[in-house]
Amino acid sequence: MQAAKAKPKKTTQVKSKPVGAKIPTGPDRYYNRELSWLQFNRRVLEEAGNPNHPLLERLRFLSISASNLDEFFMVRAAGLYGQVTAGVTEVSVDGKSPEQQLRDINVVAAELVNAKSQLWSSLKRELDDVGLCLVEPADLTKDDSQWLQERFRSHLFPVLTPLNVDPSHPFPFILNKALTIAVNMINEEDQLMTGLIPIPHQLDRFVRLPQQSGAANVTRFVRIEAVIGLFIQELFPSFQIKDHGAFRVLRDSDIEFQEEAEDLTAAYEALLRRRRRGSVIRLELEGRTSACLRKFVIEKLDVNEEVVFVKTSLLGLADVSKLIVNDRPELLFRPFNPRFPERVEELSGDVFAAIKAKDFVVHHPYESFEVVLRYLRQAVQDPSVMAIKWTLYRTSAESPIVEALQEAADLGKSVTAVVELKARFDESANINLSRQLEQAGVHVVYGFQQLKTHAKLGMVVRREGQAVVTYCHIGTGNYHPQTARIYTDLSYFTDDPAIARDVAKVFNFVTGYGKPSDLEMMAASPHGIRQRIVEHIDEEIQFAKQGQPAAIWFKMNSLVDPAIIDKLYEASNAGLQIDLVIRGICCLRPGIPGLSENIRVKSIIGRFLEHSRIYCFGQGHGLPSRRAAVYIASADIMQRNLNRRVEAMVPITNSTVHEQVLDQVMRANLRDNEQSWEILADGSHRRIERAEGESRFNAHEYFMTNPSLSGRGQALEQHKPPRLRLKNS
Repeated sequence: MQAAKAKPKKTTQVKSKPVGAKIPTGPDRYYNRELSWLQFNRRVLEEAGNPNHPLLERLRFLSISASNLDEFFMVRAAGLYGQVTAGVTEVSVDGKSPEQQLRDINVVAAELVNAKSQLWSSLKRELDDVGLCLVEPADLTKDDSQWLQERFRSHLFPVLTPLNVDPSHPFPFILNKALTIAVNMINEEDQLMTGLIPIPHQLDRFVRLPQQSGAANVTRFVRIEAVIGLFIQELFPSFQIKDHGAFRVLRDSDIEFQEEAEDLTAAYEALLRRRRRGSVIRLELEGRTSACLRKFVIEKLDVNEEVVFVKTSLLGLADVSKLIVNDRPELLFRPFNPRFPERVEELSGDVFAAIKAKDFVVHHPYESFEVVLRYLRQAVQDPSVMAIKWTLYRTSAESPIVEALQEAADLGKSVTAVVELKARFDESANINLSRQLEQAGVHVVYGFQQLKTHAKLGMVVRREGQAVVTYCHIGTGNYHPQTARIYTDLSYFTDDPAIARDVAKVFNFVTGYGKPSDLEMMAASPHGIRQRIVEHIDEEIQFAKQGQPAAIWFKMNSLVDPAIIDKLYEASNAGLQIDLVIRGICCLRPGIPGLSENIRVKSIIGRFLEHSRIYCFGQGHGLPSRRAAVYIASADIMQRNLNRRVEAMVPITNSTVHEQVLDQVMRANLRDNEQSWEILADGSHRRIERAEGESRFNAHEYFMTNPSLSGRGQALEQHKPPRLRLKNS
């Protein structure tokens, strides 16, 4: 790539470091990946205490944070435990051994767990105040108890299976994340016995009680383990119940794939069975559980004390989302219905005509995912369409995309689906949908054993007169109609012939193992995206050294890759202004004199989950600029995305789309001062506070309330990304 010519002009000076300040070197210049993720989850948790959110949405943030932490232990912490067990001593890029990382993780995680418990207590009081009550057995009326007994006998008793544990009845396998009640009891011979009551996940976590007369605005729930405890005698009728308490386990859910496996689908089915029986990496016990029962459970599960946690609050706080009721709209976010893109509506819903008129971008969830489905459905029904190729990383149950691909095959079109079996926690669903597709006659490709196919590509080949035209959809997010309503992502539609040839080469790489060399416009991982980003950063460094405007704006979920981080440090020292919007993990340490003083990092946590990946380079003109290089991608800046995944990054060359992505989407994210946090050099964060007289700007609200992407550039033109004004969190 050649640098664009511009009149030399010095715009940024490298700040000198304070005398005596120590510039981090070696591992100290990175922040630990696992600790950074925990910091991100702390930001999610803090939104549960944000009074600007409706009460039930704050409860949802608590649930999300708890669910995130469960997954962290099941995957990331489990991997570290496995390394320690295997005697691995190799250190991370920040210089920590697996054992050191686990120690640090446990300290931070314990703080998070305590904060979650305190927030739950606070939210529970607020829920009580508005008539949403989680009641304890002592608070039940006589009528409540009678109703619950009938409910227990009709709905719970047939499903529950009480188990004795003795020499002839060994301790059973306890399912991952499932609640189980341990029971101490005395038999007819006056002997102490122990039993278990596994609670199937098919049962509701909370039982909703009947409405009380005269309390129309009060909704009451009771925990299922409390209901079972009330009538536990009916499960062990010939025993005297001494005491009982609930517990919950988290198991190692990471999967290691063996390269020599011949049948990818069969191998993953076997690994999923292994996951269900993974080793226990965390045991949570109800506070009321007696010391005797605690000892019994710990010994039978064969776990060390450091993974045992006695909870004074609710077990499985992720389940509090089940308390979110839809009949209290005043306690929820204002309903929002995504808009359908105006461009397509103006052309009578013809997506191909809209693309042919001009490339366009759809901004989810503000603009409807339905346009992606219509693009595919139109291709299915169009007799001129010859072939459809699609990647499936994550999608929904009974996916409309899968149904459309099946129908296309039934109609005789050539249909290829790249199904990624290694999409964590969606492996089983993807195995099932791949079989459905194969039965319909779709060419199903599972990709590589060692590379995840993470690119989001949909390609339609259409005969138009004597010509053959290829239409492409390139996205930053999954083809999942449900997540498309809460994830912010970009969908780019184009019929650019060069991009079409590049997309075809990426598909051929996955299906035929031919490397996607000589891409004309796009970049693809492994390796291609890294090379393109490094080339652009090097160009910006040269512009800065020549005194020309130089700037970088990135938006992504995670920044982990040490080589790119070092390249950004180099750019900062050359005088570039670098603004990064990173939702989750950030291993770069910003704002350190002599290392990263020209780098600012912010994280946006709000109503929607920031998920789009955007990479912008000023190309000697600063940012924003019509001459800037702007890309959208499926890849974050992580080693796994750049080295071990098939990813796609596409340049935005259409002037309208370029303006929409750079001047509107990126600028709005940088301008946000309502849901933004600054990431600090020590890995922590603090909420950005508006300066006196500065107007509030919430990026999510802005995109919800504006009718379309087009025309927004002028409204934001006068607003440059502000220097961060902060308050302690």
